[in-house]
Amino acid sequence: MTATKDFSRFTPRTTLQAGNTTYTVYSVKALEQLGYGAIDRLPYSLRILLENLIRHAARGLADETDIANLASWRPGAVPDAAVPFMPARVILQDFTGVPALVDLAAMRSALARHGGDPATMNPFIPVDLVIDHSVQVDRCGSSEALAVNVGLEMTRNRERYTMLHWGQQAFDNFRVVPPGTGIVHQVNLEYLASVVTTGAQDGETAIYPDSVLGTDSHTTMINGLGVMGWGVGGIEAEAVLLGQPYSLQIPEVVGVRLTGNLQPGTTATDLVLTITRFLRAKGVVGRFVEFFGPGLAHLSLPDRATIANMAPEYGATMGFFPVDDETLRYLRASGRTPAQVELVESYCRQQGFFYTPDSAEPSYSVVYDIPLDSVVPSLAGPKRPQDLLPLAGVGEDFSRQFAQQVAASSPGPDAAGLTNGSVAIAAITSCTNTSNPDVMIGAGLLARKARARGLVSKPWVKTSLAPGSRVVTRYLEQSGLLTDLEALGFHVVGYGCTTCIGNSGPLDEAVGAEVRDRNLVVAAVLSGNRNFEARIHPQVRANYLASPPLVVAYALAGTVLIDLEREPLGTDAQGQPVYLREIWPSAEEIRAAVRQSLKPDLFTVSYGSVFAGDAEWNELHGGSGHLYQWDAESSYIREPPFFQDLAPEPRPVGNVVGARILALFGDSITTDHISPAGSIGPQTPAGLYLQDLGIQPADFNSYGSRRGNHEVMMRGTFANIRIRNRMVDREGGWTKHWPEGGEMPIYEAAMRYRQEEVPLVVFAGKDYGTGSSRDWAAKGTLLLGVRAVVAASFERIHRSNLVGMGVLPLQFPEGMDAASLGLDGSETVSLTGVDGDLTPGQQVSLRIDRADGRSETVQVRLRLDNAMEIDYYRQGGILHKVLRQRLQGR
Repeated sequence: MTATKDFSRFTPRTTLQAGNTTYTVYSVKALEQLGYGAIDRLPYSLRILLENLIRHAARGLADETDIANLASWRPGAVPDAAVPFMPARVILQDFTGVPALVDLAAMRSALARHGGDPATMNPFIPVDLVIDHSVQVDRCGSSEALAVNVGLEMTRNRERYTMLHWGQQAFDNFRVVPPGTGIVHQVNLEYLASVVTTGAQDGETAIYPDSVLGTDSHTTMINGLGVMGWGVGGIEAEAVLLGQPYSLQIPEVVGVRLTGNLQPGTTATDLVLTITRFLRAKGVVGRFVEFFGPGLAHLSLPDRATIANMAPEYGATMGFFPVDDETLRYLRASGRTPAQVELVESYCRQQGFFYTPDSAEPSYSVVYDIPLDSVVPSLAGPKRPQDLLPLAGVGEDFSRQFAQQVAASSPGPDAAGLTNGSVAIAAITSCTNTSNPDVMIGAGLLARKARARGLVSKPWVKTSLAPGSRVVTRYLEQSGLLTDLEALGFHVVGYGCTTCIGNSGPLDEAVGAEVRDRNLVVAAVLSGNRNFEARIHPQVRANYLASPPLVVAYALAGTVLIDLEREPLGTDAQGQPVYLREIWPSAEEIRAAVRQSLKPDLFTVSYGSVFAGDAEWNELHGGSGHLYQWDAESSYIREPPFFQDLAPEPRPVGNVVGARILALFGDSITTDHISPAGSIGPQTPAGLYLQDLGIQPADFNSYGSRRGNHEVMMRGTFANIRIRNRMVDREGGWTKHWPEGGEMPIYEAAMRYRQEEVPLVVFAGKDYGTGSSRDWAAKGTLLLGVRAVVAASFERIHRSNLVGMGVLPLQFPEGMDAASLGLDGSETVSLTGVDGDLTPGQQVSLRIDRADGRSETVQVRLRLDNAMEIDYYRQGGILHKVLRQRLQGR
């Protein structure tokens, strides 16, 4: 697509009067002057993206071709162009934020080494970092749990937090929300997001949509508030915050028409798990999904946020809900000022961004219908969020999925009743659900009714409550329901992601020993958004996503081998069976409790001093200079090698010749598989490295907490205990080193190949890199010496991260993969056609030389999808490009 209109007649600037202020508006409707047709034919998300282009064209970050390409969008076409997107802000969490800050500090150090002024390298747009990923559930089931866990968090992470404390004073435009506040996406929803924002441009006060890119894939939660945003890799986020626009392939937009209403007994959690299965099956990777239809009127904004949160699980770049009356209601209810709410409504109506029930239906690439009244109570698991299970079918599915493992165990229950299928972890956790008062109040009411009938949680169940913000605790306290939850063991354990990201802490020592010694297959039930293998806890093989009320129910039952629709949870004091349906709260009970306990002042009080921190936070001292003082003895923070020998000009790219295969993976390899965030095993390469530094296993902390140290992270790459490399007949991070074929850890083999100056390639199946946005999945791949990843398909964020680190993503043609080619890992491979002028999506020759002397060549597709990505690859990565620009004074 090219610009064909006369933009000399294009006058997009108009005004909006609000109170005593006149704002400049960059009108998307002005494009109608040029003959692009009615702008309201476009999906709402594309209208907002179009405004971003128009406004930034005035600043030289976009041009007329970009505007024309997007304005010409048609539902029947697959767009082939990319456009630059510059968000209003960037948001980080500490697991991805610490390595981002380490990179920024390293770039400052590199700039200083080349004679530049490090103080000039600052965020171009506002950046907020919320510390939420480090608290672990070491203590639970008691009133001391919160204090104990917070204390351990500070002890373990003091060095990391000290660097963050340094960063907030060393960089302009950079704020840190201290630990103990909440989960990044819930804090964003409840406080940080403004929906509409203002700023200076060309000497005027411009008004424009709030938008955000985040270093966490669930940044999409803010789509429920009508804010455009999604997760990107830390590498891309760093480039954006330094002023490099994000390159977005113009997406297809899938419309999802919601009709009807949820049936009694079903929740927004059931709905999002249903949507996840439905859209994952349809295939929406790389697309925007936009929700509309009469069913919107029956979904609260927290319901919508729950649906938007899990966009990565159903594969979409966004799960967008346009601004409407419910958006305004939520803004008022969450303590936003009347003036801000009025500004949001006035601006969105003027720009055509405001949705009403009688709004004309936009044109979508495809429309799917989801009747809300078809949703039934459900869980998802035991290994993937898209594997939906009706409540009645959980036990049967468990027995089928784990038949082989159960047969190899010693299943007879111990004296307490622990056996295969027992629930070892029941966690009310994650912003996905704790942001929704309906399901949280519902869990509290169910606990109250269960308590009244004399039910208690089973003794082997590790129970925990980790609210996404202090607002949740306050309304549970005001309603009196926190006491009921605590009576069943659901005490507050921290304000962070906890179990959802694998910070579930140890099982009870006796329970853990039984699971290990008898090789039991036990389960976790959590109100989270991901349940990949080995993510939740290394001893728990079956992981199920569920609503908070169902988490409580499974804690009472103590097993997943139960049909909760027909079998009792237990018996009361009179010996009578107690069924789930008898204690499930009605919608009317939930609404009444929400109305009574949830007030705007809970938000204003909770966020009144959100950036202040407590005394322990403010006692941290990381120095006050512009340059970070690297400590060569640190096990948490090391200067990374990426910029230490940066050449002023990029080296020419070349073909990959005589590469060895480091790993052969199958389908659905997640970024958790590639770069785990959880516990570090004592006998793993990372564990042995830490012990060589004198660190005992009890003090290892987690991979996620050590992402500021590349030595740990490269050793942890492909180290997940459940990853399966088809080159070896065992689970875990193992491979074979060729030509002798000896088995060894992947890290050890990669270092041997480095000494031998042999390049490496990884092969994988479909959906490679699904899951979290973690940039270390790409950074670690690079540091192991991998030059290219050849997969049947890639998940969006990880492919971008590979490009951002200078690793080639290559895609098999449909119907071809490593298995169909008969690869076993003993082959050498060469990639030709990547040493000259590259074009997006071009064919690359993959030559396979087998150990028996046979050779063949096949064609694979270069997944550098636009000219900007080709430039990043040539530069050795996106940050290398940004740093070279700074060195050249640009």
